[in-house]
Amino acid sequence: MDMTELDQLPSAVDTGRLLALADGHHARTARPLGVREAGGHLVKTYAVEAPGRKVTARAEESALAIAGAHLGLGGARGSAGLAVLIVHAGGDGDYVLVHSWIEGYMSDLAVFVGPVDDPGELRPGRAGLAPCVWEAAVLTHERDAYVRCVLDGSGTLPERLTAWGRDVIEGDLR
Repeated sequence: MDMTELDQLPSAVDTGRLLALADGHHARTARPLGVREAGGHLVKTYAVEAPGRKVTARAEESALAIAGAHLGLGGARGSAGLAVLIVHAGGDGDYVLVHSWIEGYMSDLAVFVGPVDDPGELRPGRAGLAPCVWEAAVLTHERDAYVRCVLDGSGTLPERLTAWGRDVIEGDLR
């Protein structure tokens, strides 16, 4: 199929679903919540909020506890000791993503899901679950910040990590 002419779409392309997603797409707000320690790692933390939702202090504390437990096993995965935590107050539930840098320029991602405003019910997501479009925007920024500040940065490691901690994304995510 010549991709410049899409008069006929493959059968797996769900026109109705894609157009409904496009119609419902909206901005979500990202807020940096600072760099914390959890599970022996430096963890840059973000809130991502659907319209009408806010990440509460209780949700942030619960997410940090989940991250700490997950990252506590980081040595077994070759962790470099840096992580990003996304606490997402979504439209259909709450999500916690723990993304850490591991050996060989690789990363590790854990996704936890739960009902709205019930942080005690967050559980590991199903196998294969990946970030949504808004979470992926934060992780894209964080990949670039890691390369820019840590891998390609200059100065001592504490200076590089300080720069990494300050390099945040905030505002509307599309």
